[in-house]
Amino acid sequence: MAEFKPIIVYNQRLADEVHRQILLAITGGIIAPSDRIVQEKLAAEFQISRTPVREALLRLEQEGVLVTAGRGGFALRLISDEDAREIYSARQSIEGYSARLLAEAKDEAAFERIAEVIRVEEARQVTTAAEYYEANKAIHRTFVLQTGNRYLLEMFDLMWNRSISFHVFASTMSGSALAESLRAHLDLLDAVHSGNGDVAARAMREHIAQGLDLQLNAMSATERNGKTQRQG
Repeated sequence: MAEFKPIIVYNQRLADEVHRQILLAITGGIIAPSDRIVQEKLAAEFQISRTPVREALLRLEQEGVLVTAGRGGFALRLISDEDAREIYSARQSIEGYSARLLAEAKDEAAFERIAEVIRVEEARQVTTAAEYYEANKAIHRTFVLQTGNRYLLEMFDLMWNRSISFHVFASTMSGSALAESLRAHLDLLDAVHSGNGDVAARAMREHIAQGLDLQLNAMSATERNGKTQRQG
């Protein structure tokens, strides 16, 4: 596992910054499923006390990102097919309802803010799983953010954090495939812009269902690759 850099924080809680950096390390593939995460080692690398590191690790465990790994350590929580289905189902509820609220609110300024984020993120040169994850999350989070409902946003963040260990994209999809999967969000926005709540909610749920299919295929391919390597 690669070393972290010292943390210098002025206007943010140390535990929040540790939490953020660990999440970035996971999406970037720096923390692998086989790695054991030890608070003493992290505290030394960040050059801070163990207390905020411990707080961040326990928060990540509570969010379903990490699991305890013995002797006070933690490890990345691996996701089963059933976990994936349940997470995506929860996302359909949260984001589908958000799409309905946006459609019925008919706030043109909100639609334009969403469109701008989509244009920026879809224009990125996506070549890695981490880049895909961040671009896709930014787009979907903006849909929820523009509802103005902070509790929907809180639930959104929780579900996306739980799915962070879908690291399998890194080994099963090319950069071009990842980029291609981002190019449906303007069509999704058109459905929301229709002003019809039923149409908007259905479009969002179908979009997320397509993402689930992509995820399950990637997980299956990774499992097959792992079996082939072990047999070889």
